[in-house]
Amino acid sequence: QDPERAAKILHELKKKGIQISIDDFGTGYSSLSCLKQFPIDRLKIDRVFVSSLSEDSSDMAIIEAIIAMAKGLRLSAVAEGVETLQQLELLRSLKCNEIQGFLFSEPLPVNEAEQLLADDSPLCA
Repeated sequence: QDPERAAKILHELKKKGIQISIDDFGTGYSSLSCLKQFPIDRLKIDRVFVSSLSEDSSDMAIIEAIIAMAKGLRLSAVAEGVETLQQLELLRSLKCNEIQGFLFSEPLPVNEAEQLLADDSPLCA
């Protein structure tokens, strides 16, 4: 409701080394103007686009556009809700920077997540 105040707070957090992501980009209240106004590090592509990625050319076009925009603004693109190898391969072919979803892992307690990340998972390559 107060973008000026939000920008000031986000810039202060950034100065402290905190990275900032826009979650569910492309849906809801995410706005293109925030990409210029806020010190953003990554755009998280909403799972609604990823879920039907292989069946819907519109979703593919939207994801391609978000990834291209992120790269043009020197941001990382993160695809949410990746559940199949086909989705992973399509996102890799689009040069998406990061993925998250049940294909990689279900939510885990910290100690189990640390162990998973310490292992040489082929999905991390």
